[in-house]
Amino acid sequence: MSILVTIYVIAALLLALYGFNAWILTGLFFAQRRSKPPADPSLPQAKFPAITVQLPIYNEALVVERLIDAVVKLDYPASRLQIQVLDDSTDETTAIAERRVKMYRRRGVNIQLVHRAHRAGFKAGALKNGLETATGTLIAIFDADFVPDPNFLKQTVSYFAANPQLGLLQTRWGHLNRSYSWLTLAQGLALDGHFAVEQVARNRGGLLINFNGTAGLWRRACIEAAGGWQGDTISEDFDLSYRAQLAGWQCLFLPDVVAPAEIPPQLAAFKRQQFRWAKGSIQCLKKLGWSVLRSDLSWWVKFQAIIHLSSYLAHPLMVVLALVTPLLMLGEGTDNVRFPLIYLSLISLGPPFLYLVAQISLYPRQWRRHYRAMPLLILLGSGVALSNTKAVIEAVLGIGHVFRRTPKFNVRTATERWQESPYRLPVDSLVVGELALALYSLLGAVIAALNGHQFAVPFILLYTLGFGYVGLLGVWEARRELRRWLAIPSFRSRPTTARSRSPRRRKPVSVER
Repeated sequence: MSILVTIYVIAALLLALYGFNAWILTGLFFAQRRSKPPADPSLPQAKFPAITVQLPIYNEALVVERLIDAVVKLDYPASRLQIQVLDDSTDETTAIAERRVKMYRRRGVNIQLVHRAHRAGFKAGALKNGLETATGTLIAIFDADFVPDPNFLKQTVSYFAANPQLGLLQTRWGHLNRSYSWLTLAQGLALDGHFAVEQVARNRGGLLINFNGTAGLWRRACIEAAGGWQGDTISEDFDLSYRAQLAGWQCLFLPDVVAPAEIPPQLAAFKRQQFRWAKGSIQCLKKLGWSVLRSDLSWWVKFQAIIHLSSYLAHPLMVVLALVTPLLMLGEGTDNVRFPLIYLSLISLGPPFLYLVAQISLYPRQWRRHYRAMPLLILLGSGVALSNTKAVIEAVLGIGHVFRRTPKFNVRTATERWQESPYRLPVDSLVVGELALALYSLLGAVIAALNGHQFAVPFILLYTLGFGYVGLLGVWEARRELRRWLAIPSFRSRPTTARSRSPRRRKPVSVER
């Protein structure tokens, strides 16, 4: 039992450290929120730098036209603007993009389709390949799910003119389909917390920040001086932004410039996105952690950088607590663990408060409508812990180096359905483990209540609800695939009769699996 207590206390205190850091970042936000970076608003159009806009895509048939249409509308001198569609697709996306590119080229737009027949280096490889023919001194990047505003470039280029050491500029993500469902509402809440509070606090507080992979600009000289795009991690954005800052380049985050994007409406898509971010950040921790510690940065900046790089370790710690706590309830081991539980309950309020501050800051009159998704976000945070733990383990062991894209469905309103899309993901096999952990935690809560450990019941039930919600929703979203796999008949599988109508045939679509 003493071993379990030790494991529990260590995991609880480490998890509390990440929760406490949310309070620190919120405090930094309040201290720095009124400071704004200098720009050069008088920059004449004749001095606008040449810009290459890169659009890395991979099997994005449903959104690639929307992306290209938005980017060609960017308000910028045509003689200084180049657009590259960096296409690694293996389905009809290439043909769709090619038609769109040809149409705009006939209209005089400087746009090219750069197609690769392989995915060497994944997104980093595509961006690196595009640089070989890029003409801009600044490189803007937009992923397939983004729809930038026409004045995006004019809102940002002056900052590079005002600061020669500025190597990277990141803007805030907006949300095209935030109100699509409770799931997208919860994701919007989390993204707002990251961009409106965390990025502002880190950047204006003198800490290292990360490029978010899209909706930003790079100085080409910075990319090259920092070692270029590298595909040895699946978070090439995190990797390059940290290497650039360690090399002495400055980064800037602009919370007032917003680039709208689509939020994953499918739970499996959200989990895949989180899996990639978790695995990629830990890969960056392995790759850059020692360089951070050996740098000339202050101890405070180093500490915050390590917390930043390792933030997804919180999920394995949550799984450890979920497994250990019910076992402690069987004996007397809980007599010595009330201290971390009591303080963890207070420290764990840090993230919800950070998200609250973000909503009030961004939407003073509408924050309540968005913040109502906070309970669901808490369940998602604990429910995806098993999936993200697998991602962390793969990163630590160096296995399964594959960049799996987050599918985009081009849905905005509840009347539009992603369920019929060829890009929908199959059921995640981890739902079995998630449901098993939900039942295990429920049993632990019952044991805790029967043994007089009522103080632990709410914590254990959080895991029960979190794992249960994610597992059951995953099964529900994949109910059609499961029905076919289990060969369960339905009214649609009955033999056709003279009165029955034959189903419409759908055009086959080649998709990533």
